[in-house]
Amino acid sequence: MTGISPLEKIHKKGLFGNHFDKKESDLLKITEIKNQYIIQVVKYKTSNTPLNSIKIHNVPFPEKNLTIAYNEQTRILWTGPNTWLIISTIENIAKTVEEKCKKEDFAITDITHSRAVIQIKGFQANEVLKKGCPINFNELKNNNCVGTVFQGVNVLIDKIDDKPETYNLFALRSFGESFYYDITDAALENGYVGV
Repeated sequence: MTGISPLEKIHKKGLFGNHFDKKESDLLKITEIKNQYIIQVVKYKTSNTPLNSIKIHNVPFPEKNLTIAYNEQTRILWTGPNTWLIISTIENIAKTVEEKCKKEDFAITDITHSRAVIQIKGFQANEVLKKGCPINFNELKNNNCVGTVFQGVNVLIDKIDDKPETYNLFALRSFGESFYYDITDAALENGYVGV
């Protein structure tokens, strides 16, 4: 993947906020996620193709809200009725999706370069997100996703793990800079490491 990442000029590495007298391993970690391909897939209402007949690199399309299907390289997030995001580190994922999801049945859009992706990881990640989101993070389980807002910016939250708490946060590229500042500002109280 080539091009400038959305946070290339603003993401800083190092220790920030209330990190004094704390072990670095106990601090939150904030990272810009790069080198992922993001494909949006929407199934047409007129399509009769059964979803259970389609897999992308052995990953099925989840059919329940909030759910995610995944393997080590690819995650498929249910983002709305008949709508999914495929996130993958596999370079030719768009071609694979186009082969599996016929254009007569699905609209396929490569939105890789239109999203900023931030990962927040560590103890208290929930608390940082609660400062700007109206959702109940206590009910969000591993490998669930939810669309919401953070300080007025529309975001998609993908919960990767809970030991430690790990979230991938997707925002439109045009809001990436302000979203990054909102997240890092909310994390200053706990202290964080920019990775």
